[in-house]
Amino acid sequence: MHTFKLIGCILLGCFCQTMNGFDGSVFGGLTANKTFLNFFHGTADGEWAAINSAMYQIGGVCALPFVGPAIDTWGRRYGMHIGAWLIIIGAVINGTTELTHNVGQLKGGRFLLGFGVSIVSAAGPIYVVETAHPAWRGLLTAYCNTFWFTGSILASGAIRGAITLTGNTSWTIPIYLQMVFPGLIAIFTWFIPESPRWLYVNNKREKAVQVLNEWHGYGHADSAWVKLELEEYEAFLNMDGADKRWWDYRALFRNRASVYRITVNCLFSIFAQWAGNGVLSYFLPAVLTTAGYTESITQANINLGYACFQFVFALTGAAFVDRIGRRPLMLFSMCGTSLVWVGMTIATAQFNQDKTNDSAARASIAMIFIFGAVYSVGLTPLQALYPVEVLSFEMRAKGMAFSSLAVNAGGMLNQFAWPIALSKIGWHTYIIFIIWNAVMATVFYFFMPETKNRTLEELDTIFESPNPVKTSLKAHKVALANDGTILA
Repeated sequence: MHTFKLIGCILLGCFCQTMNGFDGSVFGGLTANKTFLNFFHGTADGEWAAINSAMYQIGGVCALPFVGPAIDTWGRRYGMHIGAWLIIIGAVINGTTELTHNVGQLKGGRFLLGFGVSIVSAAGPIYVVETAHPAWRGLLTAYCNTFWFTGSILASGAIRGAITLTGNTSWTIPIYLQMVFPGLIAIFTWFIPESPRWLYVNNKREKAVQVLNEWHGYGHADSAWVKLELEEYEAFLNMDGADKRWWDYRALFRNRASVYRITVNCLFSIFAQWAGNGVLSYFLPAVLTTAGYTESITQANINLGYACFQFVFALTGAAFVDRIGRRPLMLFSMCGTSLVWVGMTIATAQFNQDKTNDSAARASIAMIFIFGAVYSVGLTPLQALYPVEVLSFEMRAKGMAFSSLAVNAGGMLNQFAWPIALSKIGWHTYIIFIIWNAVMATVFYFFMPETKNRTLEELDTIFESPNPVKTSLKAHKVALANDGTILA
């Protein structure tokens, strides 16, 4: 029973990614809705799509100074709660543009959505990784980011279902549905336990022990897991760290190990946005146009099918994060996507030479789906897991704010550059991804340590070593005496 209750609590943290997926997908899907575009005198590509879509990322970047303090000062639950309310307000602002006809209001609403998502997308994974049972941490946190696709699928389904309706209802329904998951989080965060690590370092040791005994020890105070966690808390958690001071970011750059950690965190976060997935997530209708699919309903159908297809492969990849490891998955995806973009470039180039070439058009769609499979199986499960794992507790909230900054900075390039590139140079845009993904795979190989089968506190030793990648690949076991004492 305790297991199911804990999974229910963690599910609420996963809903933060559902919100992220819904909000991140809804605008791109709406660009296939001609009523929406006509209402705002917009286009599916070019500068209008770029600036209105990018306001979401700009809001996320502006949230940077507030993410860490919100999560560190009041706790992981309150961070989720605050972000959820901001998203609810942003959705209302966007929905009421039907009454005002004000495109500036649309931009303002998307700014607030991005601001709120930046907070919850940091608070949710941190809550999951710190509250999950150590034996399941990797698996559950990997599944956490696959919930991005539940949001994306729901957004795509809402857009597809509403697109046949007449009038502005066809686009206001998906916008107002953005309030569903934030509403659930705003209500139920009052009923879940706080992160035991946050409680411990904020001088609430008894409450932290109580949470560990109940949720990780299943009510048994002599649980070996609880003893191991408490010994690691005492050895590694800083009771007077920079996380107690909202203005203090020195822990992120204190020494070589700290700089290495935050660099790995930001590089992975931003590289995962630059594999070409941003083009397909935010501007799939424009990409489909380059392949000859121009009808609104056809584009909406493909958009929905693509989200469902990716979700299946993301779930498959999440199941293997602790068996295969983080490094093999990220390397497979980055190398694989580089090869897929070769096929996409050839197919769209052939179609643009001969607009009647149905084989080239179908090959383009196949490449889009293959890209989704290759990307989702390796990179999607790691996006909520790996950036959190590589940070120490003292660095975690403020470091995830930097991760959010990296994600949104990468997203801003996606929003500004790619719609304009698709409008100006079409399929030639894809050549960039062929080269860049190969470069990123090389960086991953030489720079990213393995984190599987380690407790969060064990990773401190890895990053303090002269060669973190080499150290991380060495086997390590935890030995317990009969009384539960940690021997090695």
